[in-house]
Amino acid sequence: MPSSAPIVVIAPDSFKGSLSAGAVAQAIAEGVRRALPAAQVRLCPMADGGEGTLDAMLARGGERRVLRVRGGAAAERDAAVGVLPDGSAVIETAEIVGITDPVAMSTGVEARSTRGMGEAIRLLLDAGVRRFFVALGGSSTNDGGAGMLAGLGLALSDAEGNPLEPTPEALGRLARVDASGLDARLAQASFVAMSDVDNPLTGEHGATAVFGPQKGVAAERIDALDAVLGRFAELAEAALGRAGRALPGAGAAGGLGFALHLLGARFEPGAEVVASQVGLDAALHGADWLITGEGRSDAQTLHGKAPFIACRHARASGVPATLLSGGVDPNALARLGEHFSGCFSPAPGPITLDAAIRDAARLLANEAEQLARLKFGD
Repeated sequence: MPSSAPIVVIAPDSFKGSLSAGAVAQAIAEGVRRALPAAQVRLCPMADGGEGTLDAMLARGGERRVLRVRGGAAAERDAAVGVLPDGSAVIETAEIVGITDPVAMSTGVEARSTRGMGEAIRLLLDAGVRRFFVALGGSSTNDGGAGMLAGLGLALSDAEGNPLEPTPEALGRLARVDASGLDARLAQASFVAMSDVDNPLTGEHGATAVFGPQKGVAAERIDALDAVLGRFAELAEAALGRAGRALPGAGAAGGLGFALHLLGARFEPGAEVVASQVGLDAALHGADWLITGEGRSDAQTLHGKAPFIACRHARASGVPATLLSGGVDPNALARLGEHFSGCFSPAPGPITLDAAIRDAARLLANEAEQLARLKFGD
């Protein structure tokens, strides 16, 4: 045990469907303090650009605001955004056009759009915001970001000049894109796109082929929708005078990344942005131990997920990192073990998913207590 009270940094992602990242961190902290009452515990709830990113970004201060915008299926909904102390805004795609929204998911994917994202940006521009963080995970849409741009003033029309809705089914008739009505304030705005996806907009590695099926794109419609997005991209790039469809990240969030490229966005790994915002490196200074985790860890964890990013920062600071996740894929243990100083699950034995979700906080606290005793016990 350290000669002085140990310093423990707790930086988990959320356990989706169970606990927020903040609640996970509190539960782990409770267990650590049972074993080590004198420990200095530093909480840094994490996220990687998906659901929960807004909460994580606001953990160190800022204001949560509720905006009335359209969801993925065009029905109006109240959606939360954040304004940070420096005046930057945080927009979580999952909060506005998320795949967990039952209203959006009851509508076919070809009738969904990201227009609500553009409406949120415009409302924040009205409030004086000029710097935006856009978390791209968890979208229900596959419109190439046409909806977001339409919400910001981009006009879409068919060969007869009739206006079109920015949905995939309507974009099949697209003949003209007019950017003259695009909100002029965008010229003074900057965007950071938070995503660990590097796919282009179209093609075999594009938004529709890779991510479309999980949003409801039928296998027989993939090629047709991919062509629709390609045509939209061609016209939109010409209208805005900027290329984007082949750039890494263009395929994120059903092509919302492409639209952000057209607005000049800088793409950064979501978990890295959150780590900076929550002050993870400062928290690790002088620390003895990092505990991180997520709902389930597997080989994908090592591709920019929040626990891996937290672990990488810890190792750079010379701090050992332990993974405490709701579930750990046994087939990934060898690879995870190359980075983490132990990988653990709080399940005490055979347990149903419902019980694990219901008792997650208690199970996490108990496991964290035992890990702390193991690490710092006499």
